[in-house]
Amino acid sequence: MSTATGSSLDRMQTKESYEAVLEKFAQIRACAVLRTATSDDCPKAMQAAIDGGFEIAEFTLTTPNCLDHLSDFRQKHDGKVMIGCGTILTIDDAERAVDAGSEFIITPVMLPDVIKWCAERNIVSVPGCQTPTELVMAYRAGAPLQKLFPGVAGGPMWVKAVSSALPFLAINPTSGVDLDNAGDFLKMGAASVGLVAPLFDPAAIAAGDFDQISKNAEKVMANVRTAG
Repeated sequence: MSTATGSSLDRMQTKESYEAVLEKFAQIRACAVLRTATSDDCPKAMQAAIDGGFEIAEFTLTTPNCLDHLSDFRQKHDGKVMIGCGTILTIDDAERAVDAGSEFIITPVMLPDVIKWCAERNIVSVPGCQTPTELVMAYRAGAPLQKLFPGVAGGPMWVKAVSSALPFLAINPTSGVDLDNAGDFLKMGAASVGLVAPLFDPAAIAAGDFDQISKNAEKVMANVRTAG
């Protein structure tokens, strides 16, 4: 694990790149979040989502050869599609992801050490949070976006209640977001959303039906655009 301090920071990014990542999230408002059981399916599924209109892509470390695929997509789509890495659990994970080309870091739970490491280096982190308390703690620790995970009872209405009371948060729901309700989450105050299984239908992937993934992407991005 890295022991870098404020006086000797490796992997430092620019303030401009940090702001550009936040602007992309604010503009596009939807991220394709992929985990596949096999390495072979990963690039096919993510390319299908991009072909269907996604411009923010998250590769998760639970996918075999995740960082190889992330690096390939960063080189292939740099400047058009923003590429990030999820299921980050340690600073070492974050370092390897950034070295592979990740433009943002997603964690499944609220990890203050990872948030701090990212914030010191102008790297956008999006930590997983389950409660309003965790969302605020993540924000105070330096996370400009906060991932709502897992899904909560009430869905969009929960987001409305929390975002109304705590308007400084930038909530990014993932679990519970589907092809039909993504726009509802955004209309109710979510800053952006993440699409996982509803986008990357496991049955379609198993069948090699990547055209279905593209169709799912087209549908949900149209839904997202209705939210403005």
